[in-house]
Amino acid sequence: MFRQFMRSFTLGLAMAASATFAASASAEDAVKTLNFGIISTESSQNLKQDWQPILEDLSKKLGIKVTAFFAPDYAGVIEGMRFNKVQFAWVGNKSAIEAVDRASAEVFAQTVNADGTLGYYSMISVHKDSPYQTVDDVLKNAKNLNFGIGDPNSTSGFLVPSYYVFAQNNVNSKTAFKTIRGANHETNILAVANKQVDAAVHSSDTLDRIKARQPEIASQLRQVWKSPLIASDPLVWRKDLPADVKNKIKDFFVNYGKTGPDAAREKAQLNKLTLGGFQDSTNAQLKPIRQLELYKEKIKLEADVAMNADEKKVKLDDINRKLNDISKS
Repeated sequence: MFRQFMRSFTLGLAMAASATFAASASAEDAVKTLNFGIISTESSQNLKQDWQPILEDLSKKLGIKVTAFFAPDYAGVIEGMRFNKVQFAWVGNKSAIEAVDRASAEVFAQTVNADGTLGYYSMISVHKDSPYQTVDDVLKNAKNLNFGIGDPNSTSGFLVPSYYVFAQNNVNSKTAFKTIRGANHETNILAVANKQVDAAVHSSDTLDRIKARQPEIASQLRQVWKSPLIASDPLVWRKDLPADVKNKIKDFFVNYGKTGPDAAREKAQLNKLTLGGFQDSTNAQLKPIRQLELYKEKIKLEADVAMNADEKKVKLDDINRKLNDISKS
């Protein structure tokens, strides 16, 4: 009996060890390569030339090949993360919310500007020769204007102006203008400079990069509106990445351009992205953007005169509950 017990016990240990080894091997196989998603704020060519050296440095640090993943819109990166085609990514705050809610992601870091600040702005620009001097001028003449807005999953390109410019002025952006088209920040800036649209939304950091690369283009724009400060862009990863890989990734980003023999070269590379580096962050940085989305929805509901009063009350109560939950979290 004892020998039979020992044989069974030994066999059990062997099977457990084999399973552990298989799981380890499987985990190792899963991280032989990693895809880093990059949202389409500009052309993929521009983004690749600025991000590629950083990703090559990360590959060396991890001992894992890291490949840039581009999509034609923000949703492509989010969906890539949802189906594990993208394991971590640079995104905006609004698209980070989508990734957290739909793609099993979480925030682990955020960008820091070259001057050490932790934010950027949404802007609306017109051509320097435009007769419109303020955003009120743009809204008053909207029926005669061609307008450029951002990707629906963009914080600065869509959500922030939708709330501060349109919702707070009871303007329906979809119907207010002669034409309205969606594009990335770089395309919107070029469209204004070339007088293809009368006004357009873009982010301040993309404008800064174009000032550095194409000052003659940037000089054609005049800003008529600037938003309150928006929290710097987050970096997100899938929750199911192995813990040791997560630790190495975070260590790389928060120390990049700050320590080590290559710090000066790394700093120069960050400057091409108008960044000073990265710092630790969590999903908490998304709270103000969640509140913005709910406030925008609340304003739209309150202005809806066709909705049944009881139905409106239920929906408003639900929004107020969600806002209260966010403020307590």
